[in-house]
Amino acid sequence: MNTHLARSALGRYGEELAARRLADAGMTVLERNWRSGRTGEIDIVARDGDVLVVCEVKTRRTGRFQHPMAAITPAKATRLRRLAERWLQEHGGAPPGGVRIDLVGVVLPDRGAPVVEHARGVA
Repeated sequence: MNTHLARSALGRYGEELAARRLADAGMTVLERNWRSGRTGEIDIVARDGDVLVVCEVKTRRTGRFQHPMAAITPAKATRLRRLAERWLQEHGGAPPGGVRIDLVGVVLPDRGAPVVEHARGVA
């Protein structure tokens, strides 16, 4: 199997687990994989009460690369904020509670259940 396909399948699986985790936490998932031209993509756009949540999802297999929760660099945070602004322009402006950037890290062990961590307000 080609590694790009394997990676995108892994990412889709992680996003599915992340969307479920957010819904279980009482959030409403509004959109997944929202793209804005060449600027990039928001993995999940959700609502948490009156707050709009832009959620980055990182999925890793155990022991490979860095822990997913280390994935938000300052450059990544800036890009996510820009994408959030663009999303709001297209969808009627900011909600009363403003915007929050969250990260969901999914680690898939060789055996056993995936570990899903949700960090609120990472950037």
